[in-house]
Amino acid sequence: MVRKRRAARDGRRAREFEAFVAGAGGRLLHAATLLTGEPTGDTEAAERLLTAALARTYARWDRLRGEDPYDHTRRTLAALFAHRGHRYRRPRGGTLARLTPQERLVLVLRLYEGVAEEQTAAALGLPVERVRAICTRAVTVMRSAAPRRGTTGTRPSAGTRPSAGTSPSAGTPPSTGGRAATGAAGAGAGTGAGAGTGTGAGTGTGAGAGTGAGAGAAP
Repeated sequence: MVRKRRAARDGRRAREFEAFVAGAGGRLLHAATLLTGEPTGDTEAAERLLTAALARTYARWDRLRGEDPYDHTRRTLAALFAHRGHRYRRPRGGTLARLTPQERLVLVLRLYEGVAEEQTAAALGLPVERVRAICTRAVTVMRSAAPRRGTTGTRPSAGTRPSAGTSPSAGTPPSTGGRAATGAAGAGAGTGAGAGTGTGAGTGTGAGAGTGAGAGAAP
């Protein structure tokens, strides 16, 4: 009887987690790719980072008690990246590769995820003014690297600023692809939580979630 109840509970948790990953996995992977500075299509480090974050969310699934699992996973992803930031110092050719790991983290939280300055500062253990300065510096770097619009030899019209890439609106997920899951991390009693380009959870059933195009920085 106890085994049946445990099996039913594990099955329910796996199904709920699988549904969550199917809906949010693509956006989370895109955020992880921006953090690691990898180009689209070469997201091995981002997949590993997201796998670790999702495994921790899965392990705490029954204890979230109404907490948004997306917010929990995003905070975990940011914390893991902050702890492992030294691994991603070398540019890899991604959209934000020219930024430092800390600048990438602040820019992703503030502009891609739309997290408020106060929340970002609290999550990173930094003063609000420091977060604001890092974000401003990162945007300036991205602007300086963007090609100027207009015909060669012709100055841009008044009011035209250099393009800074595509500014992702908060709450708008990137496009999804159809690649199969490539990473997996086990958590829970006999069930697994996996994350890759597509992410699965549960008893071998995978839910795919792909990654969209990279996003740049906007003021």
